[in-house]
Amino acid sequence: MTALSLARSAYGMATDPTRPPRAAEYDAFARVTAGLKSAQSGPLPARAAALHDNRRLWAALAADVAQPGNALPDALRARILFLADFIRQHSRAALTGTADCAPLIEINTAVMRGLTGTEPAA
Repeated sequence: MTALSLARSAYGMATDPTRPPRAAEYDAFARVTAGLKSAQSGPLPARAAALHDNRRLWAALAADVAQPGNALPDALRARILFLADFIRQHSRAALTGTADCAPLIEINTAVMRGLTGTEPAA
């Protein structure tokens, strides 16, 4: 399953009145991040698939925040676009073996904390 299909299924479930949209977003990030964690030291095909799923999720997020009608504050939208670009560049480096997946996992985890409103442990 690709990140985009995961995101679509997660966002599709957001129409359920008992499921908040943030929970759907969290689920999409959780699935992709779990894939990155399990594939980061695995064989190249698994790592490539996990990196691809993560890039697709971030590309979908970037496309969403780039829309003129997006209600997020401009500063947050700009930071998300910056992170999406970093994800794209760092993923390329991780595919060539010159970088690892740890920063990508950390960024996704920080987004997940933001979606739940939890603070990192001190």
